[in-house]
Amino acid sequence: QVQLVESGGGSVQAGGSLRLSCVASGYTWRYNCMGWFRQAPGKEREGVAVIWTGGGGTIYGDSVKGRFTISQDNAKSTVYLSMNSLKPEDTAMYYCVAGGSGCYLNTYAYAYWGQGTQVTVSS
Repeated sequence: QVQLVESGGGSVQAGGSLRLSCVASGYTWRYNCMGWFRQAPGKEREGVAVIWTGGGGTIYGDSVKGRFTISQDNAKSTVYLSMNSLKPEDTAMYYCVAGGSGCYLNTYAYAYWGQGTQVTVSS
């Protein structure tokens, strides 16, 4: 059974930083796409960043380019999202995703979703 467990969310002031972690289990780690999506109240889910676990290639959403960095630790089956220069509009539930046979910022590309971790940025 595949499990994705997120951690690292919280409340921070604008301009601050957070690092999210996602630990995958019961899952073939290599040669798949993993990453992060987010959903704010009243809005559609948005692709934030994804990474190809087989080689480290990444794709970022336009709204987070230059501020967020996705990375992986193969030995720990963990994907990270380092978020800097946070803005109030980054406030959302952040979901870890896995199981993508290709890397796309599209919700339909991923078979597995975590429960989410809340990020709240105050002005």
